[in-house]
Amino acid sequence: MAANDRIQVASIGFGIMGHGDAQTASSVAGVKMVAVSDVYDGRMTRFREMFGKDCFCSRDYREILARKDVDAVIIATPDHWHDRIAIDAMNAGKDLYVQKPMVQKVEYGHPVIDTWKKTGRILQVGSQRVSSLMYIKARDLVRAGAIGEVNVVDAHIDRNSALGAWQYPIPPDASPRTIDWDRFLGRAPKKDFDPIRLFRWRNYQDYGTGIPGDLFVHQFTAIHFVMDSIGPTRISASGGLHFWKDGRDVPDVMLGMFDYPKTDAHPEFHVVLRVNFVAGQNSQQFRFVGTEGILTFGGDGLILSKRPRETEPGYQVESFSKAMQDAYIGKYREKYPLQTPNADAMRPMTDEKFPLDGRDAQRAHHVNFIEAVRSRKPVVEDAIFGLRAAAPAVLANTSYFERRPVNWDPVAMKQI
Repeated sequence: MAANDRIQVASIGFGIMGHGDAQTASSVAGVKMVAVSDVYDGRMTRFREMFGKDCFCSRDYREILARKDVDAVIIATPDHWHDRIAIDAMNAGKDLYVQKPMVQKVEYGHPVIDTWKKTGRILQVGSQRVSSLMYIKARDLVRAGAIGEVNVVDAHIDRNSALGAWQYPIPPDASPRTIDWDRFLGRAPKKDFDPIRLFRWRNYQDYGTGIPGDLFVHQFTAIHFVMDSIGPTRISASGGLHFWKDGRDVPDVMLGMFDYPKTDAHPEFHVVLRVNFVAGQNSQQFRFVGTEGILTFGGDGLILSKRPRETEPGYQVESFSKAMQDAYIGKYREKYPLQTPNADAMRPMTDEKFPLDGRDAQRAHHVNFIEAVRSRKPVVEDAIFGLRAAAPAVLANTSYFERRPVNWDPVAMKQI
């Protein structure tokens, strides 16, 4: 690797996802992690343990952006900081990998897009399904008409664990001495010091986006990629707080329904999503349902299931008079003769399996980002893609809390 091919990366935010992203990025050829910013001192200590004691550390992310030895940054902060840091990073000449959702609120999206267009920086959102060969295969199958016209996409994620419900551990040394509390709050409402709000920030509307911003957004990323779609026009959500009554102000069970309009790329279709943190088991499934078959994503890969359509319509004539029943059935059997049941006459169900390819989609996503930093070629999950995936997720929260459907213009990317 030539010296001028090396990409030096900094992490802004080094919590669970920041730690994972930095570790993955550092495994890509030619990448060196050189700096970190976090509001908790212990995370910066951990960064140096992983990547070297000479790494630069600061509570103030702006000191990271001012460094000439930083080529790109990973933004893995709580959601309410994503847009501000992304804009500052691009204006400082840095390329960025920003965790999903790209923005906490819809109105924060266009300033990010405007800055991205103005600066010409590489911006990739960190929802890795667009870099998964399994989803690339699914897109090819849908485009080829393998399951006919898609009319429904449904997905569920059921969790039965405390960590799965965002009950993350609090470090024993968490205190005003080790944490820059005011910097964490940022634009959020002022609160007295409370480490639970920092280390379990997904539980609070002030800093996170709840279930939709954490999990629905992955499904939207995949749906938009596989279907060549730009988003729904109608959004409706329901749910409630059933078990995790630990001070959080977001639901632990959430359901969403999303209507996608007909376009040149696809017919009208509908999306149904469910996430349950109070489930009796851990399970998840993701399906694209078409007129000729179903694509199902599972733990062992992708399955294409097809069954021939029924050719005999059947009848129900019990409410007719006996004479009319006999007349109707007689004519019906002239057109559809009665078949003797046998094994050969059964409609065959065919399954074609595409097993997991063994490639780490998370790593592939970072590889794609680094390649774009080097080549300056566009990425799939750019700022426009990022807002179109984030919007239906965060607007699901609007629907839930305001108890009403929400209309969205996916072309103009504005709430109606």
